[in-house]
Amino acid sequence: MRHFFVRHQPPHRPRIAMLAGLGGLAAIGVTGAFSLHAGVPLLMAPFGASCVLLFSVPGSPLSQPMNVVGGHVLSSAVAIALHMLLPGTWWAAALAVGLAITLMALLRVTHPPAGADPLLVFAADPNWSFLVMPVLVGSVSLVVIAAVFHRLTGTAYPLRAP
Repeated sequence: MRHFFVRHQPPHRPRIAMLAGLGGLAAIGVTGAFSLHAGVPLLMAPFGASCVLLFSVPGSPLSQPMNVVGGHVLSSAVAIALHMLLPGTWWAAALAVGLAITLMALLRVTHPPAGADPLLVFAADPNWSFLVMPVLVGSVSLVVIAAVFHRLTGTAYPLRAP
């Protein structure tokens, strides 16, 4: 039972932890301010979790631009399509989450926060324009902000192509 309570994540140096928090603050703050200024919604709850990956573990394959943008767009598209075909019930939302995970894995764009997108879609009942705003524009904004932030702080992001 003890192995459930072991922290496997290596410790962060305080400076790196502080930069991760500042990065998340900057990304959500800039995107939120732009959203308010433009009069269009660009934020959604799963983007907060995306910021954890983008700024706390920028070297992870799950944090890379294709995973962030592709994962959110794919998961949201799957959810919207299924929500149009199925009733707005718990089992339909569960099916959307499972299918989104399967497709993200097959297409190699796994981004764990995108697993929440189907739940958001089933709760909010958006139309296809949701894929553009907030999903596409918002996720691209987070990636661009992360790339600029990491360049300014001397952190390698995104990973270089093999």
